[in-house]
Amino acid sequence: MVFKCDSAVQWAQSFISPVLVPGCLAVDATAGNGQDTLFLARGVGRQGKVFAFDIQARALEKTREQLAGAGLLDRVILLAVDHREMSAYVPGGVKAVMFNLGYLPGGDHRIITRPDSTLEALKAALSLLAAGGRISLVVYTGHPGAMEELKAVEEFTRDLPPHQYAVVRLSFWNRSSRAPVVILLEKAGAGK
Repeated sequence: MVFKCDSAVQWAQSFISPVLVPGCLAVDATAGNGQDTLFLARGVGRQGKVFAFDIQARALEKTREQLAGAGLLDRVILLAVDHREMSAYVPGGVKAVMFNLGYLPGGDHRIITRPDSTLEALKAALSLLAAGGRISLVVYTGHPGAMEELKAVEEFTRDLPPHQYAVVRLSFWNRSSRAPVVILLEKAGAGK
Protein backbone atom coordinates (compact mmCIF):
# COMPACT_ATOMS: atom_id res chain seq x y z
CA MET A 1 0.00 0.00 0.00
CA VAL A 2 1.36 3.41 -0.97
CA PHE A 3 0.47 6.44 1.14
CA LYS A 4 0.57 9.88 -0.43
CA CYS A 5 -0.33 11.90 2.63
CA ASP A 6 0.78 15.26 3.90
CA SER A 7 -1.63 15.57 6.80
CA ALA A 8 -2.39 13.47 9.85
CA VAL A 9 -6.04 13.15 8.82
CA GLN A 10 -5.00 11.80 5.40
CA TRP A 11 -2.81 9.18 7.09
CA ALA A 12 -5.71 8.13 9.30
CA GLN A 13 -8.17 7.95 6.40
CA SER A 14 -5.71 5.99 4.24
CA PHE A 15 -5.31 3.46 7.05
CA ILE A 16 -9.05 3.14 7.67
CA SER A 17 -10.14 3.03 4.03
CA PRO A 18 -9.32 -0.65 3.29
CA VAL A 19 -11.65 -1.96 6.01
CA LEU A 20 -14.65 0.15 4.95
CA VAL A 21 -16.88 -2.17 2.97
CA PRO A 22 -20.49 -1.67 1.94
CA GLY A 23 -22.83 -2.56 4.78
CA CYS A 24 -20.30 -2.26 7.59
CA LEU A 25 -20.50 -0.31 10.85
CA ALA A 26 -18.16 2.58 11.66
CA VAL A 27 -17.76 5.16 14.41
CA ASP A 28 -16.56 8.74 14.37
CA ALA A 29 -15.77 9.20 18.05
CA THR A 30 -15.23 12.96 17.64
CA ALA A 31 -17.45 14.33 14.87
CA GLY A 32 -15.94 17.83 14.92
CA ASN A 33 -16.51 19.53 11.56
CA GLY A 34 -17.72 16.31 9.95
CA GLN A 35 -14.84 15.44 7.64
CA ASP A 36 -14.23 11.95 9.05
CA THR A 37 -17.97 11.31 9.41
CA LEU A 38 -18.42 12.14 5.73
CA PHE A 39 -15.45 9.92 4.80
CA LEU A 40 -16.90 7.01 6.81
CA ALA A 41 -20.41 7.53 5.40
CA ARG A 42 -19.07 7.23 1.87
CA GLY A 43 -17.18 4.06 2.79
CA VAL A 44 -19.99 2.15 4.51
CA GLY A 45 -22.31 2.42 1.54
CA ARG A 46 -26.13 2.55 1.47
CA GLN A 47 -26.59 -0.41 3.80
CA GLY A 48 -23.91 0.60 6.31
CA LYS A 49 -24.17 2.84 9.33
CA VAL A 50 -21.91 5.42 10.97
CA PHE A 51 -22.32 6.49 14.59
CA ALA A 52 -20.92 10.02 15.09
CA PHE A 53 -20.36 11.36 18.62
CA ASP A 54 -19.73 14.88 19.83
CA ILE A 55 -20.63 16.79 22.99
CA GLN A 56 -20.90 20.12 21.15
CA ALA A 57 -24.11 21.03 19.34
CA ARG A 58 -22.13 23.21 16.91
CA ALA A 59 -19.99 20.23 15.88
CA LEU A 60 -23.02 18.05 15.23
CA GLU A 61 -24.71 20.81 13.23
CA LYS A 62 -21.60 21.27 11.05
CA THR A 63 -21.45 17.50 10.56
CA ARG A 64 -25.16 17.39 9.67
CA GLU A 65 -24.60 20.13 7.07
CA GLN A 66 -21.67 18.21 5.52
CA LEU A 67 -23.71 15.01 5.30
CA ALA A 68 -26.85 16.69 3.97
CA GLY A 69 -24.82 18.47 1.29
CA ALA A 70 -23.43 15.12 0.15
CA GLY A 71 -26.78 13.33 0.37
CA LEU A 72 -25.46 10.93 3.02
CA LEU A 73 -27.33 11.96 6.17
CA ASP A 74 -29.41 8.75 6.14
CA ARG A 75 -26.24 6.66 6.71
CA VAL A 76 -25.31 8.39 9.96
CA ILE A 77 -26.65 8.50 13.50
CA LEU A 78 -25.55 11.76 15.13
CA LEU A 79 -25.23 11.50 18.90
CA ALA A 80 -24.88 14.43 21.32
CA VAL A 81 -23.15 12.12 23.78
CA ASP A 82 -19.65 11.83 25.25
CA HIS A 83 -17.70 9.25 23.25
CA ARG A 84 -16.99 7.34 26.46
CA GLU A 85 -20.65 6.20 26.23
CA MET A 86 -20.32 4.61 22.78
CA SER A 87 -20.91 1.07 24.07
CA ALA A 88 -24.47 2.05 24.98
CA TYR A 89 -25.25 3.18 21.41
CA VAL A 90 -23.16 1.08 19.05
CA PRO A 91 -23.52 -2.66 18.43
CA GLY A 92 -20.45 -4.87 18.17
CA GLY A 93 -18.78 -5.81 14.92
CA VAL A 94 -17.49 -2.32 14.08
CA LYS A 95 -14.95 -2.21 11.24
CA ALA A 96 -13.56 1.29 11.85
CA VAL A 97 -13.34 3.89 14.61
CA MET A 98 -11.79 7.32 14.11
CA PHE A 99 -10.71 9.79 16.80
CA ASN A 100 -9.44 13.36 16.39
CA LEU A 101 -8.30 14.48 19.82
CA GLY A 102 -8.07 18.12 20.80
CA TYR A 103 -10.65 20.86 20.27
CA LEU A 104 -13.20 21.75 17.61
CA PRO A 105 -11.45 23.80 14.91
CA GLY A 106 -13.09 27.22 14.94
CA GLY A 107 -14.79 26.41 18.25
CA ASP A 108 -14.14 27.13 21.91
CA HIS A 109 -10.54 26.06 22.59
CA ARG A 110 -11.36 25.53 26.25
CA ILE A 111 -13.56 22.55 25.33
CA ILE A 112 -11.07 19.76 24.68
CA THR A 113 -10.92 16.01 24.78
CA ARG A 114 -9.47 14.74 28.05
CA PRO A 115 -7.34 11.70 28.89
CA ASP A 116 -9.88 10.01 31.18
CA SER A 117 -12.84 10.11 28.78
CA THR A 118 -10.60 9.40 25.79
CA LEU A 119 -9.21 6.25 27.41
CA GLU A 120 -12.72 5.08 28.33
CA ALA A 121 -13.82 5.70 24.75
CA LEU A 122 -10.80 3.85 23.39
CA LYS A 123 -11.55 0.86 25.64
CA ALA A 124 -15.16 0.90 24.44
CA ALA A 125 -14.01 1.09 20.81
CA LEU A 126 -11.70 -1.90 21.29
CA SER A 127 -14.56 -3.92 22.78
CA LEU A 128 -16.79 -3.14 19.78
CA LEU A 129 -14.15 -3.74 17.11
CA ALA A 130 -14.55 -6.68 14.72
CA ALA A 131 -11.64 -8.96 13.92
CA GLY A 132 -9.47 -7.14 11.40
CA GLY A 133 -11.09 -3.84 12.38
CA ARG A 134 -9.07 -0.64 12.68
CA ILE A 135 -8.88 2.41 14.91
CA SER A 136 -7.16 5.70 14.10
CA LEU A 137 -6.28 8.39 16.61
CA VAL A 138 -5.06 11.78 15.45
CA VAL A 139 -3.75 13.49 18.56
CA TYR A 140 -3.31 17.25 18.23
CA THR A 141 -0.55 18.47 20.53
CA GLY A 142 -0.54 22.26 20.34
CA HIS A 143 -2.99 23.19 23.10
CA PRO A 144 -2.90 23.09 26.92
CA GLY A 145 -3.52 19.56 28.17
CA ALA A 146 -2.66 17.93 24.85
CA MET A 147 0.64 16.40 25.90
CA GLU A 148 -0.99 14.72 28.91
CA GLU A 149 -3.61 13.21 26.62
CA LEU A 150 -0.97 12.06 24.13
CA LYS A 151 1.05 10.44 26.92
CA ALA A 152 -2.03 8.62 28.26
CA VAL A 153 -2.98 7.33 24.79
CA GLU A 154 0.60 6.27 24.04
CA GLU A 155 0.95 4.39 27.32
CA PHE A 156 -2.40 2.65 26.91
CA THR A 157 -1.83 1.59 23.30
CA ARG A 158 1.79 0.58 23.93
CA ASP A 159 0.60 -1.94 26.51
CA LEU A 160 -2.02 -3.63 24.30
CA PRO A 161 -1.30 -7.36 23.80
CA PRO A 162 0.74 -7.71 20.58
CA HIS A 163 -0.94 -11.00 19.66
CA GLN A 164 -4.32 -9.19 19.68
CA TYR A 165 -3.44 -5.76 18.27
CA ALA A 166 -0.90 -4.22 15.93
CA VAL A 167 -0.16 -0.63 16.95
CA VAL A 168 1.80 1.94 14.94
CA ARG A 169 2.72 5.46 16.02
CA LEU A 170 3.45 8.06 13.33
CA SER A 171 4.83 11.53 13.80
CA PHE A 172 6.05 14.15 11.38
CA TRP A 173 9.81 14.15 11.91
CA ASN A 174 10.50 17.31 9.89
CA ARG A 175 7.68 19.47 11.28
CA SER A 176 7.02 21.38 14.46
CA SER A 177 7.15 19.46 17.73
CA ARG A 178 3.51 20.55 18.09
CA ALA A 179 2.45 18.69 14.94
CA PRO A 180 -0.20 16.00 15.44
CA VAL A 181 0.73 12.42 16.25
CA VAL A 182 -1.13 9.55 14.59
CA ILE A 183 -1.70 6.22 16.32
CA LEU A 184 -3.11 3.36 14.26
CA LEU A 185 -4.43 0.07 15.65
CA GLU A 186 -5.59 -3.10 13.95
CA LYS A 187 -7.30 -5.96 15.75
CA ALA A 188 -5.99 -9.42 14.88
CA GLY A 189 -8.21 -11.74 12.91
CA ALA A 190 -9.27 -12.62 9.43
CA GLY A 191 -12.38 -10.46 9.45
CA LYS A 192 -11.11 -7.90 6.95
